[in-house]
Amino acid sequence: MAAPRLKPLVVIVGETASGKSALALQLAQKFNGEVICADSWTVRRGVDIGTAKPTPEERAKVPHHLLDVAEPCEDFTAAVFKRLANRAIDDVAGRGKLPVMVGGTGLYIDGVLYDFGFLPAGDRAAREELNKLDINQLLTRIKKLGLKMDGVDTRNKRRLIRLVETEGTQPSRQELRENTLILGIKTDPTVLRERIERRVDGMLKAGLEGEVRGLAERYGWDCEALKGVGYAQWKDYFLGSQTLPETRQKIIKATLDLAKRQRTWFKRNKSIRWFTTPVNLSEVVESVTTLLQTDINN
Repeated sequence: MAAPRLKPLVVIVGETASGKSALALQLAQKFNGEVICADSWTVRRGVDIGTAKPTPEERAKVPHHLLDVAEPCEDFTAAVFKRLANRAIDDVAGRGKLPVMVGGTGLYIDGVLYDFGFLPAGDRAAREELNKLDINQLLTRIKKLGLKMDGVDTRNKRRLIRLVETEGTQPSRQELRENTLILGIKTDPTVLRERIERRVDGMLKAGLEGEVRGLAERYGWDCEALKGVGYAQWKDYFLGSQTLPETRQKIIKATLDLAKRQRTWFKRNKSIRWFTTPVNLSEVVESVTTLLQTDINN
């Protein structure tokens, strides 16, 4: 007996500040949907301003899932996200609503879409020893071990540690999830930079400095939440060796670097249907309508 057909899933991907979340909100409102956030930083409690989490007003309009599901310093992996995301997708679809997954964390999204078989967690004691190494030391060890770094973010310490732990073994990968529509948003680089600058200025005005200060005082700079873009760039400021304008520029640069990594990750996926900003909403709606109509006919 064949397995039952999976319920429709809409996924929206793209660079940070490209307008993904706003589009997800629009589609969820139009198609009686709920949003599932696929972001490795918004899963953490206490990091609100610097991660541009959906506002209380946006969450009141449409239910959002997988926000604030981990503590600031807690280990949280793509495997854990996959389990929680699949549970949320089943829950939303089971209530007759459309799950709309949105985010820029490629590994989280692909883990769900391609049913990655993630490897078991490494030994905690060994991980603690690896965590004492800086990025350059980790890269040296990886080279000595002869491990390939294709597709690995070499500036992400956690990814490098995981590469050592698994001895370079990659998760198994299946075919694309059936009944799934992946929408990608592309933004002109100049426009994206302007958006990022406005977003950072808005975060500063909203009190990002105070949010970071509170986290650093409570948890210390080794906390995972303080390693993210918009947070790690404050350390020198609080140590007195960096001005506020310099901090602002560091955050902007780190955000642009993040956007570049996201762009590189997603452009490899030939199943994404790309839309250039400003997005033609009617075309997007037509794509979603076709997905849902196809599901009904099947």
